Amino acid sequence: MQQRYDRAAEDLGNVVGLEHVNVLIPDQQLSTLFYVTGLGLTRDPFLMTSTDNMWVNVGRSQFHLPTGRAQVLRGRVGLVLPSRETLLERLKRVSKPLAGTHFEFREHNAWVDVTSPWGNRVRCHEPEPRFGRITLGMPYVEFETAPGTIAGIARFYREILDATAAVAEDEQGPHARVSVGADQDLVFRETDRPLPPYDGHHIQIYIADFSGPHRRLLERGLVTEESDQHQYRFQSIVDLATGKQLFEIEHEIRSMRHPLYARPLVNRNPTQTNRAFAPGHEVWPWAMAYGEWPQA
Repeated sequence: MQQRYDRAAEDLGNVVGLEHVNVLIPDQQLSTLFYVTGLGLTRDPFLMTSTDNMWVNVGRSQFHLPTGRAQVLRGRVGLVLPSRETLLERLKRVSKPLAGTHFEFREHNAWVDVTSPWGNRVRCHEPEPRFGRITLGMPYVEFETAPGTIAGIARFYREILDATAAVAEDEQGPHARVSVGADQDLVFRETDRPLPPYDGHHIQIYIADFSGPHRRLLERGLVTEESDQHQYRFQSIVDLATGKQLFEIEHEIRSMRHPLYARPLVNRNPTQTNRAFAPGHEVWPWAMAYGEWPQA
C-alpha cells in the first residue's frame, strides 16, 4: 500500500502539554491592565479569583501570577493572538495607566514585542501556518542561555524526559528546540550577554511517562520537590556527561492523571464591549475550524 502521510510528523514525544508560565507580580491591578485589558486575555473565572493570585487563560495555556516580589523570565513568551490591529489598539489604551513602569510595545514586520510592567517580554504573533491551527495560544517559551549549552540542553530533554528535542537553526540562528505539546515548544538560544540570577519563576508541563523521568532525575539528585501523587518538580538542566549545570528553570511536572489535566479554559472575545455587542460571539475559539487551516 502506498504511504500517503508523514506519520512521524504526528509524534509528540513524552511531553504532551505546556500548561502555564508562573511569575510573581507585585500589583494585581497593574497585572489586570496588562494581561487582560492590554493583551486581551481572560482571567480564569473558576480558580484563583481573590486578590493574591491571578490565573490568566490564553487558549489551552495560562499565565500564573501570584502576588510577590517581581520575577522576570530570562527570555520571552511567544503568544498567538487573533488580530494585530486590535492588539495595538488595546496596548495604546493602557499606555497611560501603565506609564512609569517597564511597559512598552514595539511593532515589527512579523510580530509585536510587548514588555510587562515588570520587564517580562512577550512576543505576539498573528495566526500563521507554523503555529498549526492556533488562533489564540502559547506556542513557545524562549530562554536565553550561556554559550556552548544548547547541545547539552537538547540531550538532557531527550534522555531524561524522553522529549523530542534537537539543535535546529532558523532566521535567528542555532537553538535547542524541545517539543512540549502539539504546536508548543521550549526554545533555548545562546547569548553572550550576562544572564541575571535565576529568581524562581517556573513553567509547568504534562508528561505521559511520569515515573521514568522521575526515576532518572532522582538518580542524579535533581528532584527538588515531591509535591503529591500527581506532581514533582526539578530545577537544574545539567550536562549528562559532566553534571555541570547548563540552565536553571523550575519545571512543575504533572502526570496525565492530574485532576487539572485538559481542564477546559474559558477564552473571551476581547472585541466584545457593552456598546458594540454581538450575541453568541462572547467566546473566542482558540483553534481554526475545519477548512480554515492550511493543512485541512
